[in-house]
Amino acid sequence: MTVRIPALLLSRLLALVAALSLCIQPAAAQSVLRDAETEALFRDASAPIFKAAGFNPKAIDLVLLNDGSINAFVAGGQAIYIHSGLISAADNVNELQGVIAHELGHITGGHIIRYNEGLKPATGITVLSLLLGGLAAAAGSPDAALGVFMAGQQAALGKFLAFSRAQESSADAAGAKFLSDAGISGRGSIEFFKKLQNQEFRYGYNASKNPDAEFYSTHPMTSDRLTTLQDVYEKDPAWNTPPPAELQARFQRVKAKLNGYLAEPQDTLRAYPDYMTDIPARYARAYAFHKEAYVDKALAETRALIASDPDNPYFLELEGQILLESGRPADAVAPLRKATQLTGNEPLIATTFGHALIATEDKDNFAEAEKVLKTSASRDRDNPFTWYQLGVVYEAKGDIPRARLASAEQQLMNMRLAEAVRSAEAAEAALPKGTPDWLRAQDIAMSARAMMERQKKSR
Repeated sequence: MTVRIPALLLSRLLALVAALSLCIQPAAAQSVLRDAETEALFRDASAPIFKAAGFNPKAIDLVLLNDGSINAFVAGGQAIYIHSGLISAADNVNELQGVIAHELGHITGGHIIRYNEGLKPATGITVLSLLLGGLAAAAGSPDAALGVFMAGQQAALGKFLAFSRAQESSADAAGAKFLSDAGISGRGSIEFFKKLQNQEFRYGYNASKNPDAEFYSTHPMTSDRLTTLQDVYEKDPAWNTPPPAELQARFQRVKAKLNGYLAEPQDTLRAYPDYMTDIPARYARAYAFHKEAYVDKALAETRALIASDPDNPYFLELEGQILLESGRPADAVAPLRKATQLTGNEPLIATTFGHALIATEDKDNFAEAEKVLKTSASRDRDNPFTWYQLGVVYEAKGDIPRARLASAEQQLMNMRLAEAVRSAEAAEAALPKGTPDWLRAQDIAMSARAMMERQKKSR
């Protein structure tokens, strides 16, 4: 006998499966923000925490996403994703460290790998309730069928969310241990949880007024987490240890830079008015003025920063960026060259330097640009703009096969797969057989074809 499942029941099943998927899948639409200064801060702030957990600090990536919500998450592999809104909401670097320690707890607990442990029982309950509901519907009781399915749906969701809350509690405990072993205060973690609690109150998410609030949450109630963690952290010897002054100053600079880069200029200028002459305020205003094409004002703020710290590579990088993007690449070369040297050829800064050299349209600068960009690509292969600029250099010198190879690298990263195949095949046909570049062209073509095949099957 074939049981016909009513359309309403089927739609509810699909909705539940989608809901469970959303619970475990981080948003994929955010864009990644790359900034040398911010990435250096993330590395230095997290290094003692990673070491305390037994990890090589270089083995875990910290990725900044352009998303205004207060959030961080892990998503497969060993990577922690941090929303720009979290940096804006944090008042000090210790709060950021508390978040990193918690997310590291998810990595050490294998929570992303283990989410199927929570999903399988939930989907099992859902399928069973669907079958029972279908039988009830076939017996002529659609109302009973709907009741059976809704009860099953509630149980399935509760099963999965309880599993998720257990993982969050485990990550809280692991994060507290990592901070303690690293000699870092948990005060910032507590302060950040209080911010989250205020957000819950603002949006009416209050367990004392809504008894069902915890049931429908993927996380334990913030009030309960605060009670548990505060007791743990206050007993820790590092509780009253402030974050290093230099690290905190760097955090404030990065926070101001992000505000200037991401916020509307008028909002930045309200947050950092002219009478504020400290470094973060000047930093934020420089970006705001640059976005509004007030070049003189942007340069005035930037040069005041450089006067206060002539060897700060990030201030020099900003000066070069403003000059380059204002149509003055020849003037941008000197500060960008110095910034590149001071950071030991930091790839993001070196790529901007290489771009400035090319933008001068002076062929005498192209040999230096090629050297700088090749070094940058060897240290950070995942920057498509580096490959684009390398392709420009190769094409200018008549090295068309390597220009096509550079294009293929860029196209693969940007998921322009058909173009990547064509460029890689053109490069492979013209490059000397057996050379590293020839082999790389083969690899790119094979990777792009495999991705295209997976996309075709997924449809």
